[in-house]
Amino acid sequence: MAIYFYNTKNGKKEKFQPQKESYVTIYSCGPTVYNYAHIGNFRSYLFVDILRKVLRYSGYQVEHAMNITDIDDKTIKGALDNKISLIEFTKKYTDAFFIDLEKLLIEKVEHFPRASNNIDAMLDLIDR
Repeated sequence: MAIYFYNTKNGKKEKFQPQKESYVTIYSCGPTVYNYAHIGNFRSYLFVDILRKVLRYSGYQVEHAMNITDIDDKTIKGALDNKISLIEFTKKYTDAFFIDLEKLLIEKVEHFPRASNNIDAMLDLIDR
């Protein structure tokens, strides 16, 4: 079964061709965990969940990373305002996000890298 995607750059439908045969990697943005996610946030997570399922149904192995933004201006402000650590502040919202995924029957992806654990890699990427 061929899969086609609409390319917004050229305005045409194009046949999907993975870089590696039968293996697809996906990166998608995840939540910024300074507050509870809302239905508008989950719309994008639901779309990627459907995409993953279609790709697997079509015979592809899927490996997906969705970041958790646990350090930014909003999370730092929230931790300072509440006089708690950044880890403690973001844990409540991260945990709630995973509970909400389960309630919505959105599969957990293979990797959830946290921004706070990858600052050096991000700086290196910016330098390059």
